[in-house]
Amino acid sequence: MIRISQIYTGVLAGVLLTVVLVANADEQDFGVVEGKVRALVPNAKTIAISETPIEGVLQVQINSDIVYFSADGKYLLQGQIMDMDTRVNITDQAKAGIRIELLAGLKQTEQISFVPEQAEHELLVFTDIDCGYCRKLHNQVEEYMQEGIAIHYLAFPRAGVGSASYDKFVSVWCAADQQSALTLAKNGEEPEPLNCPNPITDQYELGREVGVTGTPALVTSNGTLIPGYMPPAKLRERLDSLATLTTSD
Repeated sequence: MIRISQIYTGVLAGVLLTVVLVANADEQDFGVVEGKVRALVPNAKTIAISETPIEGVLQVQINSDIVYFSADGKYLLQGQIMDMDTRVNITDQAKAGIRIELLAGLKQTEQISFVPEQAEHELLVFTDIDCGYCRKLHNQVEEYMQEGIAIHYLAFPRAGVGSASYDKFVSVWCAADQQSALTLAKNGEEPEPLNCPNPITDQYELGREVGVTGTPALVTSNGTLIPGYMPPAKLRERLDSLATLTTSD
């Protein structure tokens, strides 16, 4: 994932969100900004430029990251845009759309799932076997299902590919009973060492693209990222609230 510090170190030093308002962006302005972005990130796979509700400020998607430029290409801005009237985080909305696109190709057969008979919410959970709060969440998986929440696990070994946590996840994935193997591993038992074709590396890289920086990381069906552990009843309230917002939109 591209970080602003890697793109252009020091470009924002001493600038406290300086915005120069210019004329409404037209196609020529987009070209100027795109040229600046391509000069900064020549290997970017995706560059998408769009207007924002702020006159003279453009939103720029660089791969799976969101930054902002003044429409004349002079200023690069890092941060979030919040509509204070509606309390809508416009930056989060944009990132949610990116996450939905990134996750669209996921196969359910490549997830370790715990699903209630009547699931009212579907949740992707990037998890690490050795993470304390990941274990706490998993120890309450039955309670989440009682709240109507389906948990679909994806691997995110925080120590990276080739780490001990990574190897444990491979062993869990290759087990005949993945659910039982995951539960044993989450309770601190060493899974039987196994190896087979698996999606662990791909899921780890996907998590980084989606914006996962810690575990557990929960992603809703509308692309919202909920970082960290949340008790079952509180999570149900949060998911109900997000669903209501989506419906009203």
